[in-house]
Amino acid sequence: MKTILKIMMLLSVTLTYSQTTVSGKITDGTGQPLPGANVIIVGTSTGTISDFDGNYSLSTSQAPPFSIQVSSVGFESVTKEVTSTTQVLDFQLQEGTSLDEVIISASRTPERVFESPVTVERFGLKEIKNTASAGFYDGLENLKGVDVNTNSLTFKSINTRGFATFANTRFMQLVDGMDNSSPALNFPIGNLVGMNETDVLSVELLPGAASALYGANAFNGILFMQSKNPFDFQGISGYHKQGITSQDASGDNTYRDSGIRMAYKFSDYFAAKVNFGWLKGTDWTANNYDGKPSGGATRASIDYDGYNIYGDEVSTNIRAASGGLGIIPDVVVSRTGYEERDLTDYNAESVKADWGLYYRPWANDFEIQYVGKIGTGSTIYQGTNRYAITNFTQQQHKIELKNDNFFVRGYVVADKAGDSYDMVFTGININRAWKSDTQWFGEYIQTYAGATLGGATDAQAHAAARAVAETGRFEPGTPEFQAAFDRIIKDPDFASGSQFKDQSKYYHADGNYNFSHLWDAIDIQVGGSYRKYELNSSGTIYTDFDGSIPYSEFGIYTQMQKEFDLGAEMKLKLTGSARYDKSEFFDGFLSPRISAGFTVNPNHNIRASVQTGFRNPTTQDLFIGLDAGRAILVGSAPSNLDRYVRDYDISAAGQIGFGQPAQITQTGGAAYTNSYLASSVTAFAQSENPADLEIGNSALVTPEKITTAEVGYRGKIDRVIVDMSVYYNKYQDFISGEVVVAPFYGTAGDNGLSIAAIANGDYQVYQTYTNSKADVNSYGGSIGLSTKVFGNFDLGGSYTYTKQDFDQAAFPDFKTSFNTPEHKAKINFGNTDLFKNFGFNTAWRWSDNYYWQATFGDGAIPAYHSLDAQINFTVPSLKSTFKAGATNVLGKEYFTAIGTGSIGSMYYVSWTINNL
Repeated sequence: MKTILKIMMLLSVTLTYSQTTVSGKITDGTGQPLPGANVIIVGTSTGTISDFDGNYSLSTSQAPPFSIQVSSVGFESVTKEVTSTTQVLDFQLQEGTSLDEVIISASRTPERVFESPVTVERFGLKEIKNTASAGFYDGLENLKGVDVNTNSLTFKSINTRGFATFANTRFMQLVDGMDNSSPALNFPIGNLVGMNETDVLSVELLPGAASALYGANAFNGILFMQSKNPFDFQGISGYHKQGITSQDASGDNTYRDSGIRMAYKFSDYFAAKVNFGWLKGTDWTANNYDGKPSGGATRASIDYDGYNIYGDEVSTNIRAASGGLGIIPDVVVSRTGYEERDLTDYNAESVKADWGLYYRPWANDFEIQYVGKIGTGSTIYQGTNRYAITNFTQQQHKIELKNDNFFVRGYVVADKAGDSYDMVFTGININRAWKSDTQWFGEYIQTYAGATLGGATDAQAHAAARAVAETGRFEPGTPEFQAAFDRIIKDPDFASGSQFKDQSKYYHADGNYNFSHLWDAIDIQVGGSYRKYELNSSGTIYTDFDGSIPYSEFGIYTQMQKEFDLGAEMKLKLTGSARYDKSEFFDGFLSPRISAGFTVNPNHNIRASVQTGFRNPTTQDLFIGLDAGRAILVGSAPSNLDRYVRDYDISAAGQIGFGQPAQITQTGGAAYTNSYLASSVTAFAQSENPADLEIGNSALVTPEKITTAEVGYRGKIDRVIVDMSVYYNKYQDFISGEVVVAPFYGTAGDNGLSIAAIANGDYQVYQTYTNSKADVNSYGGSIGLSTKVFGNFDLGGSYTYTKQDFDQAAFPDFKTSFNTPEHKAKINFGNTDLFKNFGFNTAWRWSDNYYWQATFGDGAIPAYHSLDAQINFTVPSLKSTFKAGATNVLGKEYFTAIGTGSIGSMYYVSWTINNL
C-alpha cells in the first residue's frame, strides 16, 4: 500500500511540474485592452482568446521552451518565447492594414488579402463592431463594388458586377460552408434565417465568377460567413437594439432586434454553443400607383394596371367580349383592384436559433461538428408578383469532419412556405369572390351600350359602366372583405385562392483535401460535391401536382498553386484550377481558372486571372408552372412542358366566326412550339398588319457560360492603402425570360387562323426560360482607398464603374435584368478611439440612376445618396458597448427597384455586452 502511495505521489509531482501556464494582458498600440485576440502555441492548435479586459491564460502540458503567437483582425501578429512553466507575457499589438488580413475564400486555403489571386472584400470583427448600418449584413452595402437591392426591411439581395434581381440565382451565400439558399426559391434570402451578429467571426465576399472552385451557382459572386468556434470563443454575449423606422407612407414604427450567444468549452475535447435572435419591425410600405407601361397611366384610365394595386391585372377587350358589337369600342378595360396596404400587415419579423456540438477526440486540430439552424420569419418578396412571405421556415442540419488539411461535410436544407401567399392573386380572387369576371365585364358592356344609346359621351358611358359593375364590391375594412381575404390566403388553388404550399429540400455533400503538408514542391487540393433536390410545392410553384420532383448534380475539382521566390523581395504566385460539373439534364462542363500574383515588394502586388464559369438552369428555369396573372411562367425542362395543363374559354367571335369550340385545352408546351413574340403582338394590335407578327417558339434552356478576365493591384503608397481592379465578362447562352403569346387555335406563322385567334383575344401570355440569341457582355472596374488622417481618423472610399454591352433594341422580348448603376461611390469616415472608450463612424453612398428590368415591372430608378452614422461608448467595467445610430439620416427616401417600398430612415440605440 505504501508503495502504491509513493507511486501516486511521484506521478502527481510529475504531472504538476509538466503543466505550463502562461498568462498576461493584450493591448493595442494606445494601451487599450484588446478583447478577442487569438493566443496559440506555434505549431499546434492549442490556444485561447483574451477576455473583454484583454487578459488571457493558457495552460498546456508542453514543456518550455516553445513560442506563442498573438493575433487579432486588423493588427500585426506578435510571437514571443515561453521559457518557464509559470510565466507572464504581455503583448502590445500594433494596428496593421487590410492587406495583412487572412482570407480563405479566394483559393480555399489561408492567405493574406495582399496575396490573393482575385479580388476579395472582407468584413471582419472590427468592421462589424463599428459599422454605421443597423446590422452587420446591412453593412456589407458599404463594401467596394457591392450592390444591395432592398426587397424589404428583412430581405436584402446582395450582388456584384451586374445582372441583379431579388431572385439572385447568380450569387451564392455560404454560412459555415452551408449554402443557405432556399430550396423552393433557389437563391439566398438575405439574413432572414442567417447568423446572429454576436456569432459572426468574419465575412468574405468574392466578386465575379468562382465556378472553378465553388460550382455552378458561384457565377456572379459568392459570400462567405464564418461563425465563432466555441473552442475559441466562450462565454455569454448578447445585444439589444431598440428604435424606430420612419417612412412617409407608413409613418414611425417600432423596431427591435435582440440576440444572445452562449458558448462553453467543457474540455480540450468538447465544446458547444447556442444562439438565438429575434428581430421585429414594420416593413417599408409600397405605394407606387403609377400605371404599368402596358396599361393606362393613372387610376382614372379604363385599362389601369398599377404597380402596387392588385386585381386590376384582370382585363379584356370589351368589343371581343361582346361578340364584336359595333357599338362597343375596341378597347381594353381592367377591373378595379385593391391597394397592397389592404392585403398585408407589413409585419417584418425574423426569429432564428442555431446550435453546435464540437468534438475533438484527440484534442488537436481534428474536429467533428454537428450544427443545426432553424429560422422563421415574415417579409415581402418581389418576383413576378409581390408575395407576403408569412411564417416561412427554413432549417439546416450539418455534420462535418475536418482538420487543417481536409474537410468532409454533409447537410440538408429544408423549407416550409408557412402561411405565405401571392398578393396579386389575393386581389384578383377577392374581386372574383363578390362578382365573377364574366358577370363584371358583362355588366360593364351592357351598361356601356345602354348609356351610349341614351346619348352619353364615351367617358360618361365608361364611368356609368364601371359604377354598375362595381356594385357589391367588398370594401377593405368590412367583415365581407376580411372573410374573403382570410379564406383566399388559405386556399392553394390559384383559381380561387393565393396560398403557397412548399416543403422542398436539398441534400448536399462536399469535401476537400489539401496536400500541401505532404510536400513543399507545389500545393495541390482536390475536392468534389454532390447535391440532390426534392421539389415539393404541391403544384403551387412547380408542376409537382402528383408528387415531388427529384434531380441531382455533382462536381469535382482540383487546384495547384506554386510560389516562386525571385529575390529582392519579389515573388510570383501561380494558381491553376479546374472543375467539372454535371447535371443529370445537361452535358458536363469544365471550368478552368488561371491566375498570377506578382509581389514586387511587401507594399505592392499585381494580380491577373482568366477563368471560365457556367450556370446550370435553376429549379424555376426547369420546373416552374405558375400563373402570375399577366403571364404563366413555364419552365423548359422537356418533361415539364406538358405537365402544365389548363382549359381556356373561347371568345364568342372565335366560336361564331371560326367554328371553334367553347373551350380548349392547352399545355405549357405551346409557349415553346406554337407562339409569337409578345412585342410583335403589341405591334400587330397597333398596326393591324399581320406582317408585324414574329414567331416566338422559345428554345429550351441550356447552361449559361461566362469567360472573364481580371487585372488588379493592391498596395500601400505612403500611408494610403490602394485596391483596384478591372474586368471584362463575356456571356454565352445567357439565361433569361422571354415573353411569348400562344394562340388557342391555329399555328403560329400560318397567316390565317392563328392571326384570328390573336385578333379575337383568344391566346395566353407565357414567360419562357431560354437562352439569348445575342452576345451579352459586361465590363467595369473599381478602386478603393483607405488611410489615416488627422492622426488616427479612418478615411476610406471607393468608386465602381459597371457597364452592360447588349443590343436591347434588336431583342426587345429578351430581358437581361442588368439592374446596376453605371457609377457608384462610397465614403466612410470615423475614429474608433476619438477619446477614451468613445468612437464614431459614418458611411455615405451614392448611386447613379439606372434602369430596372424584371418580370414584376420595368422602369427608371433615380440617382440617390444615403448617409448612415453611429456613435459608440464602451464601459469596460460592464463589459458593454452602447451605440446610437441612424441610417439614411438625411431623410431622403429612395428605392432600388420598381414596385418596392421607398426606403426611409431608421433611428436606434443598442447595448452589446461581452461581444469579444
